[in-house]
Amino acid sequence: MDKKLLSLLVCPLCKGQVHLERERQELVCRADGIAFPIDDGIPVMLVERARKLSVEEKLDKA
Repeated sequence: MDKKLLSLLVCPLCKGQVHLERERQELVCRADGIAFPIDDGIPVMLVERARKLSVEEKLDKA
């Protein structure tokens, strides 16, 4: 994903920074504990499409 695009994207819930998880092709908002999918290189920043992070994922990133 383009670094410039990534720097412009924010979480639609809290307006906080999102972090790219290359392995899972997701943008993660650690503050809200959710991950947004990237489909064919396009970030899908819809809350209804977001995945909740597991407790283990939240602890690993803390």
